[in-house]
Amino acid sequence: MTTSSNDAGVSYVQDGPIATVTLSRPDVLNAQTPALWAELGNISRKLPGDVRVVIVRAAGRAFSAGLDLSVARSQGDSSFADLARLPADECADRIAGFQAAFTWLREPSVVTIAAVQGHAIGAGFQLALNCDMRVLADDARFCMAEVSLGLVPDLGGTKRLTELVGPSRALEICVTGRRITADEADRIGLATAVVPRADLDTAVTDLAAAIVSADRGAVAEIKALISGAGPRSYAEQDRAEREAQTRRLADLLE
Repeated sequence: MTTSSNDAGVSYVQDGPIATVTLSRPDVLNAQTPALWAELGNISRKLPGDVRVVIVRAAGRAFSAGLDLSVARSQGDSSFADLARLPADECADRIAGFQAAFTWLREPSVVTIAAVQGHAIGAGFQLALNCDMRVLADDARFCMAEVSLGLVPDLGGTKRLTELVGPSRALEICVTGRRITADEADRIGLATAVVPRADLDTAVTDLAAAIVSADRGAVAEIKALISGAGPRSYAEQDRAEREAQTRRLADLLE
């Protein structure tokens, strides 16, 4: 078992093919900072090749209260004021660096699971959205709160949200910034499963074990097929399935 933690508020544990990334700032409801995002990015770059499942969870009573506004409103390299003063291309590049802390969770080489309890607001909601699956405790609450700051969701969450709930519902969720209960998340397709709070860890552990028990190559191909299905026509998806199956058959004969 490999473990690591740091002052950015993230811990990492690897147990065989399953890695667990834990937001560990429970005193501020796991509010996120650029330093925390940088460490998430570091984890993605150092992730061992034998990891097949990544669980993203959080310490304490909430998954994440979103962006740490005390940092965003202070004077510093990643404050709102600093970003606003940058030339447009430099500002976009800085945001691209922030996005990289989230978007690696969509890579086909691993299956990612968010274990969500309590509030997942703004950046917290988007962190869960970037994962392939979201297992929610029954006290979970989602909220895309960026609009309340006059901002847009910019951490890779808008496309996945649209894919899951459709454009009309995604727009409503983002422009109202309202709270979404676990029951509603389950009903509209945001949740893979909803379980009692006391059962959250067990449910996620069982799901990860089921994924690891399946053939690794098949799982990676299936994730790629599902992830790419949206923009493809039926004929294009049929072709992608044929090509994936051809690769699988060749691998199985080796």
